[in-house]
Amino acid sequence: MPNATLHDLFVADLRYLYFADRQLQKTFPLLARAAHARSLKRLCQEGVDYSSERLQRLETVFDQLGENARAKTSHGMRGLLEEAGEVAQKKLPPEVKDAALLASIQRIAHYGIAAYGTAAAYADAVGERKAAKILARSLKEKKEADAEMTAMAEDEINPRAIEGGAEAD
Repeated sequence: MPNATLHDLFVADLRYLYFADRQLQKTFPLLARAAHARSLKRLCQEGVDYSSERLQRLETVFDQLGENARAKTSHGMRGLLEEAGEVAQKKLPPEVKDAALLASIQRIAHYGIAAYGTAAAYADAVGERKAAKILARSLKEKKEADAEMTAMAEDEINPRAIEGGAEAD
């Protein structure tokens, strides 16, 4: 992007986010089917709904900017989704697979935290206050989901994986 402005970077980041959330809507059902624990299945099913909400917010931001809502392939997100899909296909004890799935989902969430945080900061920097607020809401939800996943891993999924992995030995 020769002679790109911060506004150009902002719009490009929105397009990467649009790609990411559209792909998440396709991937979460696959991960839900692969999950064993009810809490993990629920997390994946809720992920579809949250992705839909974020997509609507992104479309609102695109409208505010007078831009077309279109996706730009995020190779980073694509790689994370491919890894999650590979985990879903692995033959592992159910409890161990749940731990691996949750770790994959959390890595995806961390990408989202970084991407939404950057987009919100760019929006603020270029004076798009309404867009910044909308993006900050998605960022807040991503951070809350991350905290929920950490608690789920520490309190439920990882202890079960330890027990299940020991039984498989």
